[in-house]
Amino acid sequence: MQKVQVEEAVGMVLCHDITAIVPGKFKGRAFKKGHVVREDDIPQLLQLGKEHLYVWEKKEGCLHEDEAAGRMARAVAGEGLTLTEPKEGKINLVAGIRGLLKVDVATLHGINDIEQVMIASRHTNQIVEKGMVVAGTRVIPLVIDEKIIEQVEERCAAGPVVEMKPLVSLRVGLIVTGSEVYKGRIEDKFGPVVEAKVEALGSVVCRKIKVTDHTPMIVAAIDSLLAEGADMIVITGGMSVDPDDLTPAGVVAAGGRIVSYGAPTLPGAMFMLAYIGTTPVLGLPGCVMYAKSTVFDLVLPRIMAGETIERRDITALGHGGLCLECKECRFPACSFGKG
Repeated sequence: MQKVQVEEAVGMVLCHDITAIVPGKFKGRAFKKGHVVREDDIPQLLQLGKEHLYVWEKKEGCLHEDEAAGRMARAVAGEGLTLTEPKEGKINLVAGIRGLLKVDVATLHGINDIEQVMIASRHTNQIVEKGMVVAGTRVIPLVIDEKIIEQVEERCAAGPVVEMKPLVSLRVGLIVTGSEVYKGRIEDKFGPVVEAKVEALGSVVCRKIKVTDHTPMIVAAIDSLLAEGADMIVITGGMSVDPDDLTPAGVVAAGGRIVSYGAPTLPGAMFMLAYIGTTPVLGLPGCVMYAKSTVFDLVLPRIMAGETIERRDITALGHGGLCLECKECRFPACSFGKG
């Protein structure tokens, strides 16, 4: 820190706020701590009676907090994001689209291990609306060694730390199992729940087929939907261990490769995920019909963002996979599914 004449302070960083007072009208900050003095600031500073300023001189190898935050935010941000203007060394990353938020958690931890910088984000793998703040980053000191920012940039070199994935509109085939529904003894209450969740993410149920608990009928329905070009197949019911619940057997008989039968989530433990070729096939337990939030709400957005789900993605849901069944559901603004 040094005291210099105001005319010599251009390009230097203010060490303190400068207050302006207009009697009876205004009293407040005219220049904030950390402001980089510009040539056109000099007349106003002189009018405020500031012939000398206490400043940090910008030295080679040091960055002002705003410049450093800008470099760090650009290194961290991937597709689908916009950056706010720097303010006191802080920049927010804002969703430029509606989509699935992806955070490279390991790299995020690595950045936060570096002294004098930080980044905070929302949890990964959740739907975010356009205009929402998804992360914020800032530099702790007013002036920072450039080598620290270079460390951040190096850790981000492998790929974005935060990005937005757009949702793809899929044609979803729906198979409703159960002889009671097939024969009209009861009204299908399950199908409409699935349709609503699919449509809320911008996709459409292209066809719904009702079948009994009969393996050949399940296979025929799957084959029919695949032939009609369904991008994903969802099967409701038939997922328990009862002898007449045959959904998993039907999927295997239709050529399916089961990734996971069972998920470490409550509700949703009897969930099944399989693939027939590249087409995902989801077997939904009965809880999806009546519970506000289940494993289906955790997996569906990722599939609609174009991800191929593997077994480790399912097993990772165990940490945070317990729904607290709040009286008033706040999902996704809660801990469910956020490991």
